[in-house]
Amino acid sequence: MPPVLQGLITIVLGVGGCVGYFYLSNLVLDRFIFPAKGPNAGRNINRANMVRPWLFIFPAFAALGLYLAYPVVGSFIRSLYGRNPDEFVGLGNYMWLFSDGEFRQAVLNNILWAIVVPAGATFFGLIAAQLTDRLSWGNIAKSLIFMPMAISFVGASLIWKFVYANDADIGIVNAFRAWAFDADPIDPMQIPFWNNFFLMFILIWIQTGFAMVILSAALRGIPEETVEAAIVDGAKPLDIFFKIKVPQIMPTIVVVWTTITILVLKIFDIVYTMTGGNFGTQILPSYMFEFMFRDDGRATAVAFVIMLIVTPVMVWNIIQARKEMR
Repeated sequence: MPPVLQGLITIVLGVGGCVGYFYLSNLVLDRFIFPAKGPNAGRNINRANMVRPWLFIFPAFAALGLYLAYPVVGSFIRSLYGRNPDEFVGLGNYMWLFSDGEFRQAVLNNILWAIVVPAGATFFGLIAAQLTDRLSWGNIAKSLIFMPMAISFVGASLIWKFVYANDADIGIVNAFRAWAFDADPIDPMQIPFWNNFFLMFILIWIQTGFAMVILSAALRGIPEETVEAAIVDGAKPLDIFFKIKVPQIMPTIVVVWTTITILVLKIFDIVYTMTGGNFGTQILPSYMFEFMFRDDGRATAVAFVIMLIVTPVMVWNIIQARKEMR
């Protein structure tokens, strides 16, 4: 079957199925379960109105249960077994993880990523939002800064692989070192500890555009009266920015920060493309990937640990987003 025809059939069946479900569920509810006639008509109408919202959200709950709740429960159960699916090890996989030095290194690297990347992307995005709003060609500048967001993580990694290339004729870093210091080429990806920061800079480069767009909208929403009052009182530009504007958009900054943090905790593509997790750059997703094809139980245990780490940050992000909407 041609893909276009298959897509059209899927759309027709999906939309038609939704319309049919809502129509039939209302019909059954109003005519057979709580009919609006007889001496109890008023009570039945109230009962039907109480049940109707649950009928409408039932498909969404069913989909969440099938594609979210069931895999989480199934993954936890699988993490209690060893390489052999019939070998029950209980919490043995988790005990092994926390005793493994490479796992602890991956956790420390993830913590480092979760601190540096959100801070860097939010800071540069905030500065870019403030500066571009004051330029006549600010929209062009914003487009250029936002452009890396259109590149996949693998594509961005390949671009920066050339930047970090161990060749002064190709790599910009080594070309600058050779020009400025007449130094021999080095491979930045093999420098212990610092290679993590080189990898983090790639994600900061990508996410700065996202932070800039969100924070630019927040800055434009600041009442002009507060800025004008500060100017009248003799406040300097830096004081206006850090003491007047930043406090007023702090909820938005927190939302941007936590959103990038959630992304950081799940990052995999950049590390796998650049180093494969070698040279001390291992993080939890790449560590999980190592065991995925040789020990599914341990890989699932790592995935469950990642989920436990991400969940509180995600809940915090939802709470802050709701506060922002009030």
